[in-house]
Amino acid sequence: MSFSVENIQSLNELRLFIHKTLCEKENLLEEQFSMSEMSLIRRGRSCGLQFSINGPRSVRLGAIWASDSNMVYFYDARGERYAKVHLPNRIFVAEEEAA
Repeated sequence: MSFSVENIQSLNELRLFIHKTLCEKENLLEEQFSMSEMSLIRRGRSCGLQFSINGPRSVRLGAIWASDSNMVYFYDARGERYAKVHLPNRIFVAEEEAA
């Protein structure tokens, strides 16, 4: 399934886009590596989500979605940011869905 940033309208589509992008970075097969997700809280309210994939040989890839700026930051296995993507469509997340 191919995603264009302009087509991302929901949290599920955002998850799929991030998972695909992280797997492509290290040539991982998407169906073999699951992605975990953690809510980011600032001053008692959700401000985004952190995504992680643990690959082979202790490879760990990550991404952070900052909901206020609607930006996704991608991090490689060394923890260095390699991409920054602005999402043109605002994604709204219910508080219980982000927890």
